[in-house]
Amino acid sequence: MRATACLLALLTACGSTSGSGGSSEPTGPAAPAAGGQAGAGPGADQPTPAQAKEFMTQVDAELRVRNVAQSEAEWAKQTNITDETEAAAAKAGAEQMSYITKAIKESQRFDSISQQLDPDTRRQIYLLRISGQPAPDDPAQAAELAEVTTKMDATYGKTKACDKKGKKCRDLQALEKVLARSRRPAELLDAWKGWHDAAGGAIAPVYSHFVELANSGARGVGFADVGAMWRSGYDMPPEDFTKEVDRLWSQVEPLYRDLHCYARRKLNKKYGDKQVPAAGPIPAHLLGNMWAQEWANLYPELEPYKGVAQLDVTPALKRQKYDPVKMAKLGEAFFTSLGLDPLPGTFWERSMLAKPKGKEVVCHASAWDVQFNNDLRIKMCIEPTHEDLVTIHHELGHDYYFHSYYKLPMLYQNGANDGFHEAIGDTIALSMTPGYLKQVGLLDRTVANQKATINQQMMVALRKVAFLPFGLLVDKWRWDVFSGNVKPEQYNEHWWQLREKYQGVAAPVSREGAFDPGAKYHIPANVPYMRYFLANILQFQFYRALCRKAGHQGPLYECSFYGNKEAGEALRAMLAMGASKPWPDALEALTGERKIDANALIEYFAPLQAWLAEQNQGQSCGW
Repeated sequence: MRATACLLALLTACGSTSGSGGSSEPTGPAAPAAGGQAGAGPGADQPTPAQAKEFMTQVDAELRVRNVAQSEAEWAKQTNITDETEAAAAKAGAEQMSYITKAIKESQRFDSISQQLDPDTRRQIYLLRISGQPAPDDPAQAAELAEVTTKMDATYGKTKACDKKGKKCRDLQALEKVLARSRRPAELLDAWKGWHDAAGGAIAPVYSHFVELANSGARGVGFADVGAMWRSGYDMPPEDFTKEVDRLWSQVEPLYRDLHCYARRKLNKKYGDKQVPAAGPIPAHLLGNMWAQEWANLYPELEPYKGVAQLDVTPALKRQKYDPVKMAKLGEAFFTSLGLDPLPGTFWERSMLAKPKGKEVVCHASAWDVQFNNDLRIKMCIEPTHEDLVTIHHELGHDYYFHSYYKLPMLYQNGANDGFHEAIGDTIALSMTPGYLKQVGLLDRTVANQKATINQQMMVALRKVAFLPFGLLVDKWRWDVFSGNVKPEQYNEHWWQLREKYQGVAAPVSREGAFDPGAKYHIPANVPYMRYFLANILQFQFYRALCRKAGHQGPLYECSFYGNKEAGEALRAMLAMGASKPWPDALEALTGERKIDANALIEYFAPLQAWLAEQNQGQSCGW
């Protein structure tokens, strides 16, 4: 999935990838204590609600200055990776982490009067506690954590896989194209192994030390470890959040298993038993994606009814000479059709929409409000493909969220929870129905029959349903790593145990001694990943609610609310809340529901699930 750069949750990292700013958390010297007392010792007078309010006002002012400084440094680094920009980003990151840590500790003196505080002050203190990666108490370790974090992110962006002679080197973009387009097992394995060996190998030497440093910071502000800190950010106890995601997985697992069973049978038929066993997990390199996290590139092989309804608009984009700007303009047009504002002129001046020549950059798509003042940008190496068109809508969803709340206090400049931020643009993308694509001139005609419906649902499911277990397991792996339940020598083994348990996917060759988690951007960038699992469920809840507000009649999967101002106003109202209220309040404001639930997703895919059940009859499903 794509990580968006988000500042205030990013060293807890709001990725495509959701608050504003860059992809790591800014920091700096401590804010002055409110009334000169916020840092007072045990003998100090009992603090007052007025002092707590004043303290948070000062924190807000300090955060704005420091977040902008860090965000600017991070943008400079990700769009031009050099020793100088890496050093500047590390320095800004160290300062911001130190400030966040100091402010969190100072805020703890108000714990004894928490129930006396006004709701606004109490919520901001809560959000401060979970707002970023705290620094270790030791200044040297704090600087080292910032340096290691910056280094991992930059290393990932610069990594290339080279042949044994070091003459032929390919970056991630080139290798991803091989995974997407080739159907030669040896060629696929070469690209897959090349990236995992290169990127994972580059991150492996520092990752376990990073875990130690990050945990030290989390423990210093009262959390058991970084994973517990992340799970505390959902307006519920961490243990309840764990139960929630397991509940959601139980709702969607049957649909995923049906899709897996069908895909494995088709791939077995294509490649034979030697490459894809008729029973058991599917080798990761054969699923059309570097991480086997979504399978949309396999649509030609998995298409239920060959040639019924053209759904991939890549040929049309190329034929109509769509360049990166024209692609982004089309995405903007969907949002403005709902009555939302056009993107500011600075978006077109400051975004990185294509890979610049002569520079090392992080192409991983992300959205930014660099200065936290409607300075909206996208960083992405756009290609004229259907997949990138969907990604643009995803990233613009982040930018329109930033735009809706940028006048709020800094700690409210985030999604209701991080899953909300990731879901907005994908909610819009669900409205990219065949009818919509015809309306904007990317399809010549649409076909309305049961076969066309199943084809369309398969194409969406290969992105959305196929992703669900991967979205769940990345952080389940990290929770085990941060807690110490999995030791460094077990990192890779545990990674593949979870890949097999949840995804039914296996490493194509022995990976003993490797560090394959490091080949996924969000691990070296320290971006929490559960947000994407939540988003893939929330987006269907949002979509169903907006379709209802638009007056849609008929099956959910046929709905496009393109051009509907009522849907746009409902969306705008929720976005404007930012993180100012607990997420159930924001969810209720849009959907009337207070619980994240996968029923809308199951409703959407009902025709496909029934069709898959028929196709899988007599098959040995599972792994």
